[in-house]
Amino acid sequence: MKNQWIHFFLGYVTVKVTGKGIERFLNRLSRQGILIWNARRLDQDTVTFQVALNKLYPLRRAVRKSNLSVRFIDKHGFPFLLKRLIFNSGFMIGFACFFVLLFLLSNMIWGIQIEGAGPKTEERIWKELDKLGVEVGSLQFLTDSPEEIQRILTNNIPEITWVGVKLNGTVYRLTVVEKNEPEREAETGPQHLVATKKGTIVSMYVKKGQPMVVVNDFVRPGQMLVSGQMGAEKNQQFIAAEGEIMAETWYRAEVTVPLKKELTVMTGNEKDKRYIQFGNWELPIWGFGDPDFQVYEEDTTVHPFKFLRWQLPISYKEVEINEIEKAVHEIGESDAVKTGITIAKKDLLSKLGEEAKIKGEKILHKEVQNGKVKVTILFQVIENIAKGQPIIQGD
Repeated sequence: MKNQWIHFFLGYVTVKVTGKGIERFLNRLSRQGILIWNARRLDQDTVTFQVALNKLYPLRRAVRKSNLSVRFIDKHGFPFLLKRLIFNSGFMIGFACFFVLLFLLSNMIWGIQIEGAGPKTEERIWKELDKLGVEVGSLQFLTDSPEEIQRILTNNIPEITWVGVKLNGTVYRLTVVEKNEPEREAETGPQHLVATKKGTIVSMYVKKGQPMVVVNDFVRPGQMLVSGQMGAEKNQQFIAAEGEIMAETWYRAEVTVPLKKELTVMTGNEKDKRYIQFGNWELPIWGFGDPDFQVYEEDTTVHPFKFLRWQLPISYKEVEINEIEKAVHEIGESDAVKTGITIAKKDLLSKLGEEAKIKGEKILHKEVQNGKVKVTILFQVIENIAKGQPIIQGD
């Protein structure tokens, strides 16, 4: 089997020898080291055999010293196959170009569909897609991934709440959810307005109902603020009390801020690498060699190749390498306290309603221990403390 492969790559021919004294001729070839195989006698004066391509010149010299007739009846092996391919190079080049063209067409963007967006929002989306290079005719593996497109569109277009980006074959489909005005609350039944927490009333706006407190009153949780019971005893009416009762409330918060913080900072030095990926094997095509910097972060994006509707086991891989360095940021005690107040404010406002405002803050306690500042803060907040409490008639 090994010799067969060697003969195939070196090339060999089938030879037909006719005449008298064939046996002496074959013995002469053997003495001269000319290897032949598959020798067959067709009749008394005719023999066929196969000989390596690189032994044809010694074979011709041996034939000249005999009275035999020699014909080459067949050619085999890689050299002759390569010659035929070169002879038919036009066909092969055309086939290769057709394959490459079909491959490129299979990896192009042939359509972009946007669903669920109004005219103005859709126009904004088209502009953002143009900036990203996502347009009909672009190659898929040279554009951002659907997840990255989704993130960029959501961050850059305030009119949308969510956008789903999906690549189906050669078509991008974008499903958009726009921001809508909040729906009006359903009509409620008869109710009082009661306090949700203790505080001092600073302002009142009663749309419906009978106020039960006034500004500067101190109220406790559950205390009635606006009554939904109207009229005298014989002509009582029960309505849904509505209003906004703003009160000053208090919140206590504790936060710890380190005086030293280790930061990861990008220096601005970067290196890009590109690969053609075959399974776990990678062929570098751009950005050869290791980066000049020691500490770095890598951002990798893989774009799979497609052929028609099939995904190939070949991908285009992009690697962005950014140099980073570690830096220790030190702050003073006063700056740490300010940072702690800012953090506590953001945390508190995230838990309160949109109408709530922080009126002021007071540092109750401050302690420095183990390189950290621990701060206890009391916040004064103005917020709506009214909530509805259904009226159960007959109680």
